[in-house]
Amino acid sequence: MKNILIINGHQKYSSAEGNLNQTLMEKMVSLLSEKHNIKTTIIQNGYKIEEEQQKLLWADIVIYQTPIYWFSVPGLLKTYMDEVYAYGLFFKGADQYGRGGLMTEKKYMFSTTWNAPEKAFNDPSQFFEGSSLEDALSHLHRIQKFLGMTPLKSFTCYDVIKNPKVEKFVSELDIHLKEVLNF
Repeated sequence: MKNILIINGHQKYSSAEGNLNQTLMEKMVSLLSEKHNIKTTIIQNGYKIEEEQQKLLWADIVIYQTPIYWFSVPGLLKTYMDEVYAYGLFFKGADQYGRGGLMTEKKYMFSTTWNAPEKAFNDPSQFFEGSSLEDALSHLHRIQKFLGMTPLKSFTCYDVIKNPKVEKFVSELDIHLKEVLNF
């Protein structure tokens, strides 16, 4: 049985209510709580820094459920990282830059929602110029690597504004979690 922290990083805007991210988070809790210990954080609802630090120390796996706004996480999730990821607790200085992570026994997974269609990735003639989803998330992966964490395969929902196929997304998430977390 693993300890899993699921962080919903959605930030509400008039054009983005957060229903899909909440639905995906609830699905994760439902699926994973059968065989794992689950804690959650919904950043939009506020948090206490010390409590979040304890949750992260408790977790074996951290899942970030987040929309991608302007090619990165919402501002509130970035602020969470700035406030919660403390020097001396999650990382320290090292002889080689980026090698001082203290969370080396932990894994993480990004579950993201994009307005970009899937065809925008992995094709040199499209917007991301042949880059994969993981390439587009590389700056976010580096944050976790800096903490010493190991990545699990990311999950994503594409084209969520124009083609919100919620049932399909939920079904694909179910398959992904079973594959990646072996439950």
